[in-house]
Formats: sequence, structure tokens, C-alpha cells
Amino acid sequence: MESKKRKRGSDQPTEKEVDTSKPTAVFEAKEGRKYTLSIAVPGSIVANAQAPELQTLLAGQIARALAVFCVDEVVVFDDGSATQDAETHNSTSGIQVKGPKNESYRGYTDPNYFLAHVLSYLETPPNLRKDLFSLHPDLRLAGTLPSLDMPHHLRKDEWCQYREGVSKLEIAHRKERKTWRTPPGHTCVETGLSTRIFISTVIPPGTRVTVKFKDDKKPEEIPGNELLAEAVAPSAPREEAGYYWGYSVRSASCLSAVFTECPFNGGYDLTVGTSERGIPVSSLDSKKRSKSHPIPEFAHMMIVFGGVAGLEVAVKADKELEGLGVKSPETLFDHWVNLCPGQGSRTIRTEEAIWLGLMGLGDIVLRKGRR
Repeated sequence: MESKKRKRGSDQPTEKEVDTSKPTAVFEAKEGRKYTLSIAVPGSIVANAQAPELQTLLAGQIARALAVFCVDEVVVFDDGSATQDAETHNSTSGIQVKGPKNESYRGYTDPNYFLAHVLSYLETPPNLRKDLFSLHPDLRLAGTLPSLDMPHHLRKDEWCQYREGVSKLEIAHRKERKTWRTPPGHTCVETGLSTRIFISTVIPPGTRVTVKFKDDKKPEEIPGNELLAEAVAPSAPREEAGYYWGYSVRSASCLSAVFTECPFNGGYDLTVGTSERGIPVSSLDSKKRSKSHPIPEFAHMMIVFGGVAGLEVAVKADKELEGLGVKSPETLFDHWVNLCPGQGSRTIRTEEAIWLGLMGLGDIVLRKGRR
């Protein structure tokens, strides 16, 4: 991925000059990555925040963790607490809960939808949000959140062989008062570049598309130039070139649906549940435990976080698990870990647990992920 740099006599700082460059500012793809990392989080944690500003900030903290630790999928599941919290809020505030077509603020009435909505918005490249998201009260404060600045959030002067775009019937010329029509059998894709991008596939307008260019080097800028690209799977940048290409957002109606509705072939082959009743995360991959409970290489890893009352509440509210006679969440996972043994606070908030969990399990992800 190339970008313009400020010109100076030497790339190395002089004796009197302080080096303020950021080596991690641009993601460096190394090799294709087949494995995926997923997390699941209950949307009820949003209803526990006291104001829309705090609810939006909470979603932003989770999104930042997903981006920093290269999480590929986040599942927002209903642990049964969201409905109760919504009813309590509505009875005291006078807010009326409407149907799914309701365009009112959802932070209290449907926190699961709200969290998934904001996470999806933040993952989308900024130049595509206007085309892919309509105005909604849920997103009113999203602009105040820190940018995720992920590898696919490319600036206009940056080049990458892969790019995110949105399909359109025609694209307005940025300098002249005219529009570019799409040739028959093709689709025009708005990617943020000044060059017109076409793919030889017909895709309905308003669809998010991942495109791949023929060359990995930036072509010469020619006014009115056209580039032909191909539409690829959203996972292609990760699998083919090793780029971290953002996270997908999935909603689950209950805890069991997190696993049964897994989009990957074969499901999750390594699952980790989090609880203060689990074993210390530091001992998860210790030599002593590795002999009795070894951690194998995995293709798809899932880490599940509980809400205010833990995963026990989610198990109790799940009708599918009740029918199977499951009473303890520990039996659902390959490993049951405590992310912060000896904690000084009575509780660790879920958004804090996500940072602790992804950091504590990061080494296992890098070593055991099957490439």
C-alpha cells in the first residue's frame, strides 16, 4: 500500500531532529491468512449505559478493539437482558417501542440492533458511508468517535491492489458537468479514486463491492482514464495477500445461535468462554496444561464475552440450550478462562474485558492460527 510522504533531505532524523514517524501507520501485508478470529458480545451492555453519548462511546471502544487486534467477525447476540432493560427504561421514560421499521433511536429500545448498527457503520470506509447508510438517530453521534483507520479505509492518494467500493448506475464527473454511463454488461464502482472503475459483472446499484485490480502498483494518472477490475470475495484480501480487511457484523437471537449460525464451513473449531470463574488466561497455554488440554491449530476461533450478569444469564434465557439440558456455560466451550485474576474492581465491564481478552489471547491466535 503506497502513500505520499513529505519530502525531506533524508529519511533518517538528524541529531537535533526527533523521529516522530509511525512504523505501524500503514498495515504491511506479509502472506495470505486463512484463519479467522471472531468474538461474540451481548447487545444488552449498551442498555446499561446512561446516555446516548455513553452508548455510542461504548460501541466505539469495542470497534477500536476489533480494529487494533484484527478481529474478522463480531457477533452481537441477545442474552435475554436487553428486553428487560428496555422495558424498565420505557416504563420510566415514556418511550414507546415500535416495530422493526421504526426509525427512532434504538439504544434503549433495541440495544442489540443499535450495537450492530454502529459497529457496521464504523467498519465501512468513510467515503462509502453516505451511499450505504441512510440518516438514522443511532448514528447521530458516530462522527464524534475516533477513526478506526483500517487498511481498507484508503485515502484518495493511497493505492492498494484491493479496494472497497459501492456499485452505481452512473458516476458524476468531479470537474465537468456530466456523468459517466456504465457500458452494457458492466457495473460502475465508486471507490473514491478519480479514475473510473468498471467490473465485468452486473451488480445492483447500492451494493458494497470488494474489487481487485490487475496490478499491485498504482497506474499512471490520466484524465478520464478507466480501469477494469474484478469483483472478489470480501475475504480475498486476507486470504490472498494477508491484509486485515475489517470485520463482518452478525446478529444472533441467542447464545446458541452464535455457534449454530456460524458462516464458516465446519463451524468454530476453537471456542473460548470468559468468566471470573474460569482458569487464569496466563495458564491457558502453559506447559503443564498443554499436556492435559493442548490447544490445537485452528481455522476459526471464537471468543465469547458475557454481559453485566455473565454468560450464565444468556444460558438460562436460551430455549435451545434449555431443551438440551445445558445449565452451565462452561460446557459450551473448549476453554473457560478468567481474563483478570485478582481484579481490584468488583466487576470488569464487557468493553474492558474485550481488550483484556484479545490482548491475553493474542499470542495464541498468532501461533495457533492455521495459515
